[in-house]
Amino acid sequence: MRIFSDFNEFKAAVGTEIGTSEWVEITQDRINRFAEATCDEQWIHIDQDRAKHELPGGKTIAHGLLSLSLAPMFIRSVMGLKGLRNTLNYGVDRIRYLSPVSAGSRVRGRTSIAEWRTSRPMA
Repeated sequence: MRIFSDFNEFKAAVGTEIGTSEWVEITQDRINRFAEATCDEQWIHIDQDRAKHELPGGKTIAHGLLSLSLAPMFIRSVMGLKGLRNTLNYGVDRIRYLSPVSAGSRVRGRTSIAEWRTSRPMA
């Protein structure tokens, strides 16, 4: 894990890869719990029998938002900032789900610092 001493050190890392997380298995149980929590119980996510017959690969697929929701965990597993007590999820731009994540698949995150911007103080 890379620990940054301050924001200047963080800023200096722009354009570099910080690290790669451990693998996380996307189990059917995780998919089912996400479906229940989000009220998105579309059959492609939870109906294993139907998926066997109707989906390529014969397995249910995870919600795209489930995959995206793992990003904070991936980031926290590879980096930190000394003295920082909490963070705010400001949002995401230009997210695309390029391929399905089947039940039983493993995923991991690769964290890079693409750019640095200062923001206006919150009112």
